Amino acid sequence: MRQGAHGLYEEELHMAATAAKQTGDNQYPGRALRRVVPRSSHADWTPGPDRADPVDLITSQNDGRLQSLVPIRHWRMSESPFTFYRGAAKLMANDLATTPSTGIKAQICGDAHLSNFGAYGSPERELVFDVNDFDETLPGPWEWDVKRLAASFVIAARHNEFDQEDEASLASISAAAYRRAMAQFAEMRYLDAWYSHLTVDEINSAFANQRSKKEQKSTKKFARKARKKDSLAVAKKLVETVDGEYRIAAQAPLIIPLRDMAAEEDPERIRDDVHTSWMAYLESVPDHLDSLLRRFRFIDMALKVVGVGSVGTRSFIVLLEGKDADDPFFLQIKEAGKSVLEDYLPPSRYANHGQRVTVGQRQMQASSDSFLGFTPGDSAGRDYYWRQLKDMKASADVDSASPAAMQRFAQICGWTLARAHARSGVAPSIAGYLGSGTVFDEAIADFAVAYAHQNESDYDAFMAAINSGRIEARADQD
Repeated sequence: MRQGAHGLYEEELHMAATAAKQTGDNQYPGRALRRVVPRSSHADWTPGPDRADPVDLITSQNDGRLQSLVPIRHWRMSESPFTFYRGAAKLMANDLATTPSTGIKAQICGDAHLSNFGAYGSPERELVFDVNDFDETLPGPWEWDVKRLAASFVIAARHNEFDQEDEASLASISAAAYRRAMAQFAEMRYLDAWYSHLTVDEINSAFANQRSKKEQKSTKKFARKARKKDSLAVAKKLVETVDGEYRIAAQAPLIIPLRDMAAEEDPERIRDDVHTSWMAYLESVPDHLDSLLRRFRFIDMALKVVGVGSVGTRSFIVLLEGKDADDPFFLQIKEAGKSVLEDYLPPSRYANHGQRVTVGQRQMQASSDSFLGFTPGDSAGRDYYWRQLKDMKASADVDSASPAAMQRFAQICGWTLARAHARSGVAPSIAGYLGSGTVFDEAIADFAVAYAHQNESDYDAFMAAINSGRIEARADQD
């Protein structure tokens, strides 16, 4: 199938419009697809008799990872059904591939659970809210992101011991927010939709009347703390002085400086690979950024354990020094492997997975990190992408959220996901398919509840595998 300039599948992108012309329904492209894929059909979830073993699927991703860190990945996933879900993107991709799809493709996140939405600093130094994880991004069915997001709200609600009504309600709210937002983007001029974004200040203003004084105070504190998270703040936590020299402090097993790297990885080879990658990165960025970055001096680097599902992949942090010791700058180099979606969808048009992540992020985010970039593979053929480390980055505290707060968050995430998909140019087709009623919302809620049950069953199987010794889990703190 021929791919367009932006990696989207042109034939499938126009499928809805063709169907509309054939039926004489030209006002809303995508509406005709309801006859082929009823909106109510998205409620269906029943595992097939040949469904893959969930533990096998999860452990299959351990090949090529740092084996000393794999038990930490398992331990993080074992903490609760919610953390298990966060690390099981491949498992859900395997399941979503069997569910109904309209055939309309957008650039999708591939791992759109609620913890992958949050705040970060834009190049203009605004605190913006958006999707913030793109390791699995690929052109694919928009429904997959919607379903993964909705199910995450049900699973989080169970984690917080909300009432059963709240579980389905949160999923329905996220789907309804997506549907309404997509209808708005379908009516917008292309550039207006492209430039649409959401700041934390706008969120606070929109929900001001729904929050108690205590919640409003907490929200302002959240924003203040996020704005203070810059390289100087990170340095205070990660840097130490030894013999008058700054270096990254060891915090094993989560942060392992190059000097402490185990025999599993060759420190000299890593240093050479990162240096080569650094020079290639400088060549790849625009000239104005190259001029800035070349003023910084390379100080130190370390392996850093990140996330839940990503644990064991190679993620490094680099400490640079600018004008003096009070001018630190941290960059992160993260390994980019094949998307979990590529086992079920056409492969990425990009041979370099760092490029796949970088292009996908810029396609979906309204405002991306100025320092986001990718470089050629290392000596072992592994691809990487570069970005700032924790620049004003903050996420919602799901564990302490009330049902009302989670409802507001579901609305925000649903709007944000619709905006991210709309940037692919598919808003009219998706909006026409969804319509103005609640059929789709209710179907997604039913699916999310059913999949939350599936997730608990898979979590139980995962825990049984740990308890039996089939797989090893080890805490990341002594």
